[in-house]
Amino acid sequence: MWVKVMSDSPLLNHLLELRSRLLRSVLVILVVFAALAYFANDIYHFVAQPLLMNMPVGSQMIATDVAAPFFTPFKLTLVVALALTVPYLLWQIWGFIAPGLYGREKRLVIPLLATSTLLFYAGIGFAYFVVLPLAMAFFSSAAPEGVTVATDISRYLDFILAIFVAFGIAFETPVAIMLLIWTGTCTRESLAKKRPYIIVGAFAIGMLLTPPDVISQTLLAIPMWLLFELGLQVSRWYTPTQQEDDDVV
Repeated sequence: MWVKVMSDSPLLNHLLELRSRLLRSVLVILVVFAALAYFANDIYHFVAQPLLMNMPVGSQMIATDVAAPFFTPFKLTLVVALALTVPYLLWQIWGFIAPGLYGREKRLVIPLLATSTLLFYAGIGFAYFVVLPLAMAFFSSAAPEGVTVATDISRYLDFILAIFVAFGIAFETPVAIMLLIWTGTCTRESLAKKRPYIIVGAFAIGMLLTPPDVISQTLLAIPMWLLFELGLQVSRWYTPTQQEDDDVV
């Protein structure tokens, strides 16, 4: 009898569904990782190109840890697998929360999920193709005379992952602006009046999230400011929730 009551419990059903979706998500990540594992060294070599192209002639990357040449490429490959499966992970999240959303919320969340995914990928692409080449060229040229530039592969991986995450999150600024306005937390006019403070805050965030060099900090702050302006313009098409009266679908 107790088992039957528990099986009919909405909370238990939600927990079982959550477990099922988590297991499927982990399985997909592992499958993608297994498919990419053979190319782990090639993937690392591709990601290391911004540094390798700017290293002095005769210099090369090194591994100070005994196991680093083996584990570092696989660590990067696992991160790549996670990044590639983000659309599927978001779809699983959407499938779990969608039944409890209002119709107006569904109409907002679907484009926001797609937009946030594209913006995150755009932030990573901007970091790889624009920021890293400039930052690596600056670091390599700033080495004192007599100092050989020989970057450790593990340290470089940690560096670029921090850059990718920082720029991926920074490029989500329009989504954050639209959510703030749509939920009624802020208005478009109030955010526009706070523009000077937001610009200063963008540079402060760039200082905190990026390595201590002016190039990467500036290249993070300026896109955040421009994306803030984009978010203000796009928010014209979103109506605060207080003005909508949809029923649960």
